Amino acid sequence: MSIAAINASEEKRDGERKNLLLYAAGKTISVFGTAIYQFAMGLYVLKLTGSALSFAATLILGILPMVIINPFAGVIADKFDKKRLVVSMDLLNGMLLVFVYVFSHIFGLTLVIIYAATLLMTVFSTFFGVGMESAKPNIVTEKRLMNLNSIGKVIDSVSSIMGPMLGGMVFAFVDIRAFILINGISFLLSGVSILLIRFTSCQESKSAGQLKGKIVFTEEIKDGFHYLIGRRKILNLFILLISLNFFLGFAVMVPIPYIMNTIFRIGAKEFGIIEGAFPVGMILGALLVKKIIKRIAYSSLLRYLSVALSLLMVISGIPLMVEGLNDFWIVSFYSLIMFLFGGVVALIDIPFSYIMQIEILDEYRGRVLSIGISIGKVLLPVAMVSSGFLLSHIPSYLVPTLGGGLFFLCSVKNTAKRRIRLEEVKEIE
Repeated sequence: MSIAAINASEEKRDGERKNLLLYAAGKTISVFGTAIYQFAMGLYVLKLTGSALSFAATLILGILPMVIINPFAGVIADKFDKKRLVVSMDLLNGMLLVFVYVFSHIFGLTLVIIYAATLLMTVFSTFFGVGMESAKPNIVTEKRLMNLNSIGKVIDSVSSIMGPMLGGMVFAFVDIRAFILINGISFLLSGVSILLIRFTSCQESKSAGQLKGKIVFTEEIKDGFHYLIGRRKILNLFILLISLNFFLGFAVMVPIPYIMNTIFRIGAKEFGIIEGAFPVGMILGALLVKKIIKRIAYSSLLRYLSVALSLLMVISGIPLMVEGLNDFWIVSFYSLIMFLFGGVVALIDIPFSYIMQIEILDEYRGRVLSIGISIGKVLLPVAMVSSGFLLSHIPSYLVPTLGGGLFFLCSVKNTAKRRIRLEEVKEIE
């Protein structure tokens, strides 16, 4: 290899490392800023109104619009320059919060402005999330794409642990208006960080060509559906991931808090330890995923992990059938269960994201990913309502057992349809 080729290769690697660092910085600011803001503002609304319904409304405004907006965000991500989109969303979030800060000093921080700001933040963050997810293959080469996904998963997991904690500290010790200003400035810095990322040049040329003519959202979303349905490997993986989210909601997200708080009546501190074990497991899974998938075909790994998840769901009901357990054993058992859940989910989710980013064409990636996200978010409340209904009418241990059995049947049938080895897509560095 010539000296010029070696220098070019080293320059490319340095550029990718820079992109990874800038991505991590920008995503950390955006994800943490949104998580802390939503929790802190929810507590502020609760204090302001004394109404649990108002508190819930603040949290709902941070979630519900995502379901509605995601398909449209996918179209925009496919039709517009992805770098401009994600940078614009961060800057809009920053300017919004700076405006709220100024407005609150003049007119006061009213419930209306809080709800409006939360809604707009959700909209901007949804466009940011879809745009950034679909733009990842334009940030690094395929060999480093798994690293990028792992970094993103670690940031998401840490924010789910630290977000509520930091939000509570902000509410307790920091003036809420000052926090809004600081958060707004952070979003602006995040936008600058992503602006410095070097996206692949082909992105701009593709987007420029796609912008000609009027965008008909219904037709574009329909095209995304047709693209997804016509690719069996991608569709099978989406079905598996959606069923995973559904049964996690059905067998874990509702039953375990219900069992902890209603049946075993453990304290808030102990319950927090159990809840925090899940993202800790995800972090460990994100750190180990590359080593594991180099040794095991993803289709085989999916089968093993699906069986493991099914067993974890089933055995999560076992302590209900054992008498005389004290709080220490209950907390230890369910912390281990949640930790394992987190690790397994990360091992499924990160390679899944990698395959979607590689297999889906750039001009369809935003729409296809947003369709999958929307379906998953729509089905999750169905799973949770169904689980809550059954918990009120049958013995509690039967709900996770039922969920585990059904997930086993769905996942084994789906993963048996096709062998998927990540090395078939591209060699991972």
